[in-house]
Amino acid sequence: MALVKVEDLVKRYTPEGPNAVDGISFEIQKGEIFSLLGPNGAGKTTAISVISTLLPPTSGEAYVNGHDVRTEPMAVRQSLGVVPQDLALYGNLTGLENLRFWGEMRGLTGATLKREIDEKLELTGLTERAGDRVNTYSGGMKRRLNLAVGLLGNPPLVMLDEPTVAIDPQSRRYILDWVKRMKDEGLTVLYTTHYMEEAQELSDRIGIIDHGELIALGTLDELIQLVGQQETLMLQLWQGDGLADFKEAVQALEDVDQASIREGMLVINVPSAEAMLPTVLSQASALDHRNPRAEPGDRLPAPYRPRLA
Repeated sequence: MALVKVEDLVKRYTPEGPNAVDGISFEIQKGEIFSLLGPNGAGKTTAISVISTLLPPTSGEAYVNGHDVRTEPMAVRQSLGVVPQDLALYGNLTGLENLRFWGEMRGLTGATLKREIDEKLELTGLTERAGDRVNTYSGGMKRRLNLAVGLLGNPPLVMLDEPTVAIDPQSRRYILDWVKRMKDEGLTVLYTTHYMEEAQELSDRIGIIDHGELIALGTLDELIQLVGQQETLMLQLWQGDGLADFKEAVQALEDVDQASIREGMLVINVPSAEAMLPTVLSQASALDHRNPRAEPGDRLPAPYRPRLA
C-alpha cells in the first residue's frame, strides 16, 4: 500500500476563484523521495497543506498511511512531520526550548522527549548551539532546527516545503545530504522545490506541477525521455482576439500533443517544431486573424509570431 495516495485533488480558495490545485493524482511509496517540482505559485505549498490537513480539499481524495485527510485528520498528523517554508520557530527561545515545546505538542514526555531532542540535535549538528536563542542562529541553522522539529516522534513521512530557500550554499548542501541520508535509513520524503537540480539529485520520482496541474510524472529517466521526444513551438500574439479559437484549431491538428495558452502565448508540444511550423501558420491564415499594425511585406500571418523553444 502506498504511504501517500492523492486522487483528483482540487483546492480552490474562493467559490469563484481559480483552482490552486487542479485535479492532481499521485502516490508515494514507503522509503521513496518524491519531489513536486514547479515555479513559485504552482500549487506545491497548497498541495502539501491539504495533505497535512491544514487546508480542507475542495474535492478529490488524499490519504496518508491509509488515513483520510477529511475524516481522520488527527491520525494523518500523527503519521507525518511537516517542515514548512516559513520557519515554525520562536526566536526568543533557545533551540532546546523550541524542540521541547514542539515535542510536547506532539505528545512526547519525560525520557522519551529528552532522547528525541538529543537525537535530533545531534542529527542536525546543533548540539553545541542548543542553549542559544534561535534569533542568534544563521539562516541555515534555523532551517536545520526546523528539520529537527519535523523529525520529532520519528514520523514515517516527512514533508519538506522549499527547505533550501534563502540559505547559504554550505547549509543547502547540508540539507540535501541530510535528505539522502534519511532515505538510506528508510524515511519517506515529500519534497517541494523550484530548483530542477535538487529534484534531479534527490528524487526517486518527480511530479512537475504548474498552475495547479500535474503536467508530468515519473522517474528522472522517464521525464528526460518524454522531453527528448517533444519540442515546443511558441507563438506570441500581437493582439489577443481569437486566441482561444486558434488554440482549439491547433489542438485538433495531427501530431500536436498539447496546446495551451500561457501569458498571452500559444504553447504547442509537437515531435518536431520545425516540421509543424508551416502547418500551424497555415491554420492561422485560415482563421483570417489580421494585425492592422503589420507591414505589407511581413512574411508571417498576423497576429502570430512564432519562435522555437
